[in-house]
Amino acid sequence: MLEESEARKQVLERIETGPVIWLPIDLARDHFAAQDLHGVSDFPDFDNSSMDGYAVRASEAMTGASLKVVDKIQPAGIDQHLKLPVGHAIRIFTGAPIPEGADAVIMQEDVDRTDQVILVQEAVVTGENIRRRGGDVCAGQKIIAQGDRLTPARLSLLASQGIDEVPIYTRPMIHVVTTGDELVQIGDYRMPGQIYDSNGILLKTSIEALGGIAEQVHLQDDPELMRQAIAILCEVSDFVVIAGGVSVGERDFVKDVLNALGVETSFWRVRIKPGKPFLYGQHPNGCSIFGLPGNPVSAFVTFQIFVAPALRKRLGQIVKDPGLLQVIGRAGEVLRNGGDRPHYLRAVETDGEVFLSGTQQSHAIFGLSKANCLIRLEPGQKVEEGDMVSGIKL
Repeated sequence: MLEESEARKQVLERIETGPVIWLPIDLARDHFAAQDLHGVSDFPDFDNSSMDGYAVRASEAMTGASLKVVDKIQPAGIDQHLKLPVGHAIRIFTGAPIPEGADAVIMQEDVDRTDQVILVQEAVVTGENIRRRGGDVCAGQKIIAQGDRLTPARLSLLASQGIDEVPIYTRPMIHVVTTGDELVQIGDYRMPGQIYDSNGILLKTSIEALGGIAEQVHLQDDPELMRQAIAILCEVSDFVVIAGGVSVGERDFVKDVLNALGVETSFWRVRIKPGKPFLYGQHPNGCSIFGLPGNPVSAFVTFQIFVAPALRKRLGQIVKDPGLLQVIGRAGEVLRNGGDRPHYLRAVETDGEVFLSGTQQSHAIFGLSKANCLIRLEPGQKVEEGDMVSGIKL
């Protein structure tokens, strides 16, 4: 049975980023940059005022000084190419180019104006209230690093440089396969003993939330039909994520089907709870195959630990072995793991305090639906109330 960190390492070593395309920036939100991007020009590319006020020489704008206001003004926009005469001030507005000869801007609140004369109430120093050319970005400066998520703020930065397209990795096509005769699709008639398929929507929407393109397929427990269907899916998918059928029961056919398709299995079974029967392999054409347990909580946990990091890497995010764990908060109750495997517990963190979200059985979806984190406990670990706990934020 493989350790969790080694299993994740093996998965990430096999995942490559997708093809690169150039996308208009208004369509690029939450994608990851496929290469470094550099500033095209200085920003701002001219000295400009950070305030509404008057452009002056600091040496002339001492407290109590009187300065004559020239007739012309410099608004934000087109440079009027004004020159500041000695002993004068020029009316200027926020964002406007600094007139030749001026070296400071005095705020309009700091002067008294009578007709065409201002009386300085508060002196300024050289450079005050002036945004210098290149003060934010210099031409040639790296402004976006490969692997950076293209957030609205970063897209705004690119727009400020006149950059209207960005290189990103294409979104992967992922098919989610649920298996089992006991599963019924929503809207279909449900016989006694059958249950509605909840894994399909759980995994499809989890993939879409990370940026993948997902389609859902359900397969009955028929090995030959499964082989035919999965063979087709491997040809049209970047990933195939299969929920159920990967354990050792008499009706668990997935491993044999994958072997028949020539899938090279890197590992099967991982030392975690829930989610021990987890499989990863690759089809000869490079399609990655993830075999998840059928219980919903087990499927969700293994998705977060193994599939999500792989998908992020495929999309271009820089994924070091995350270890994934971060400090969540202080335990609001005693937590125990009496087993021999690391255990991920569903929990709720509120104001830095962490409580279990309900029953921890691997079929229990209600408790999972309330959880906003997974708390990881080592084998045999006991956490006292008030101790810090670590895990994965959801």
